[in-house]
Amino acid sequence: MSAPTHTPETWGLLAEFDTADALIAATRRAREAGYTKMDGYSPYPIGEVADELGFPRSEIGAIMFTGGLVGATMGFLMLTWVSWVEYPLNIAGKPYFSWSMFIPITWELLVLTASVSGVVGLLALCGLPMPYHPLFNVPGFARATKDGFFLAIEAEDPRFSPTTTKDFLSGLADVKSVEEVPA
Repeated sequence: MSAPTHTPETWGLLAEFDTADALIAATRRAREAGYTKMDGYSPYPIGEVADELGFPRSEIGAIMFTGGLVGATMGFLMLTWVSWVEYPLNIAGKPYFSWSMFIPITWELLVLTASVSGVVGLLALCGLPMPYHPLFNVPGFARATKDGFFLAIEAEDPRFSPTTTKDFLSGLADVKSVEEVPA
């Protein structure tokens, strides 16, 4: 009795294109065909691809604003607490709460916490660090950082069918190759 053969699950399909315009057109056609679980990869950001994929506006601005506001508030409150309660100094009759001398520290903490919030927020929003992704199994995908333009349609997409989706991608204009991405 022979052991049953097991084919690895498919993560999806990856199509390669020659130009950014071909990737934009392919992404538009795939969206019009009803595909929703897809992503585009290129050596530089292409805004039209992001628009066609329906990317929402990034939350990084709100994260950095909140981080900066919290940092500035905490710095100002810390200095207020120190000046009034913990270490009050009477210097030449000046008031304990002299807010103008708090501005440099408040500004520095605003910038520091906004930048740290931005880095942490970016890593969290991007799902990083991600040491492994199924697309790394496709040998030609390494060119996505040099001169390759790729459109990946995931198998989790409701319209995904290995044969139908492969035929759809193969029928697109300027497609160089279509490869199956093992899971």
